[in-house]
Amino acid sequence: MKTTIQINENTLELLKKVKDNTNSNSYDETINKIILKNINKESMFGYLGKKNRKAILKGLRNKNDRF
Repeated sequence: MKTTIQINENTLELLKKVKDNTNSNSYDETINKIILKNINKESMFGYLGKKNRKAILKGLRNKNDRF
């Protein structure tokens, strides 16, 4: 089933860029890729990899750097 939606010109330009960047064949495919990418977010467990605590904390600011 086909349908028509209304979007702003800015949104259309962004959608065109994403379509080109994702090598999608249609706007429908582009929108589906965006939605699926955001729906399938899982746990962040293991996001930092196998770095040790010192390596992870090295680049963080301390209390003196805060306002």
